[in-house]
Amino acid sequence: MNKKVSIIGSGFASISAACYMAKSGYEVNVYEKNEQLGGRARQYKQDGFKFDMGPTWYWMPDVFERFFADFGKKPSDYYQLERLGPAYRVYFGEQDFMDISDDLDEIKETFEKIESGAANALTSFLEKAAKNYEVAIKDLVYKPGLSPFELVSKDTILEVPQFISTIHDVAKKKFKSPRLRQIIEFPVLFLGAKPSMTPAFYSFMNYADLGLGTWYPSGGMKSVVDGMIRLAEEMGVTFHTNAPVSKITTGKDKRVTSMTINEVDEPVDLVISGADYAHTESLLMEQDRVYSKAYWDKKVMAPSSLLFYVGLDKKVERLLHHTLFFDVSFDDHAKAIYDDPSWPEKPLFYVSFPSMTDSSVAPEGKEAAIFLIPLAPDLEDTAVLREKYFDIIIKRLEKLTKQEIRSSILFKESYCVQDFKDDYNSFKGNAYGMANTLMQTAFLRPKLKSKKIKNLYFTGQLTVPGPGVPPALISGKLVSDLLTKDN
Repeated sequence: MNKKVSIIGSGFASISAACYMAKSGYEVNVYEKNEQLGGRARQYKQDGFKFDMGPTWYWMPDVFERFFADFGKKPSDYYQLERLGPAYRVYFGEQDFMDISDDLDEIKETFEKIESGAANALTSFLEKAAKNYEVAIKDLVYKPGLSPFELVSKDTILEVPQFISTIHDVAKKKFKSPRLRQIIEFPVLFLGAKPSMTPAFYSFMNYADLGLGTWYPSGGMKSVVDGMIRLAEEMGVTFHTNAPVSKITTGKDKRVTSMTINEVDEPVDLVISGADYAHTESLLMEQDRVYSKAYWDKKVMAPSSLLFYVGLDKKVERLLHHTLFFDVSFDDHAKAIYDDPSWPEKPLFYVSFPSMTDSSVAPEGKEAAIFLIPLAPDLEDTAVLREKYFDIIIKRLEKLTKQEIRSSILFKESYCVQDFKDDYNSFKGNAYGMANTLMQTAFLRPKLKSKKIKNLYFTGQLTVPGPGVPPALISGKLVSDLLTKDN
């Protein structure tokens, strides 16, 4: 009889793990507490509008290609991609913006116009970033984080100095212009830490940005989720929605014997949790937990977010599919997230207008908008605060782009710290997991396998390789390889 694997949660990492376990011949059941599959990558619909509730950026297309290739498939078998050009726009002031092209030569020209010599500086920076990307993919991100020796190779030894300096240090050395530094520092925010805390080696994110480009899957990120679910179901995986796990029971031999799902004890053979790591361990008896609350409290968590899903009754101007607003102090906002957790006085923010690229996500002549403000985890979250900050960013958007927006709002729905806690059992309401700082990378992150419970495994953004959608796909493969090897 085939062994059975029970997977908690249905985010990218869980679906990835489900696919790999099914490929290895296991009977796989996935249990999702919410009504909709996809974890943080769910979709919100209203009045003909569709919004990605979580991830909106599609970077590192090679990781997605590698994932589907492991099953003899291609991404195009399940969804269609379009490379965005320009990739995104960054506002620095009123009608003062910079577009990042989908062509590297054009990006260099843009840099050179802002600062003499910046084109050559960017060329040398990206050459190193590309090498880092190759090393990361070949030697680092596909390692299970079991030992520091995983990091040792002839290539990684040469990069030790890059783990001592930071992205902020490199950007400051390479470019005088604060604007260009912000463009260089921006991509590492996807790793959940500020640039001054992120090792210079992670410049491979800049190669992912400027070298590999920004893509959009038709229908939004939900179409990627749906494609992966389809692949999993083709291999026999069974998905269960509205199926919250409230208890994990272990026996005398330190193995999980059952999970309580909707108040019913279901026997299990092997368990992979793609749900929040700290929450999953809270479902165990205290003596079976590896990581204490004190452990989690000491960790640098990636930010939470205040999001708004907004339907507009007109098309907007002077904005792109992805638009960043860096017209206020980057450092001040970062301090409010990492140094003195508080609501930022003058927040940076990001807006996605997927309907500019995809007519299927909004009625004709209308615009779907997703607003995001990064926040420190575990902040006070009230309706009054949400409304206050929506007012702040709408006023700024209108002023910077010289257009009236507010009267065109058909509806808006907000999502913030408390929602991340309620819907995903997210530790402190974080949106991205644990930050990838130097002391929270590779083997220093929470382990894929419980040290106390023999048949309990973990995947997702709190373990290796870290936060983000591509790392989640990789995490699913890593945990599956480890479990298959053990069993």
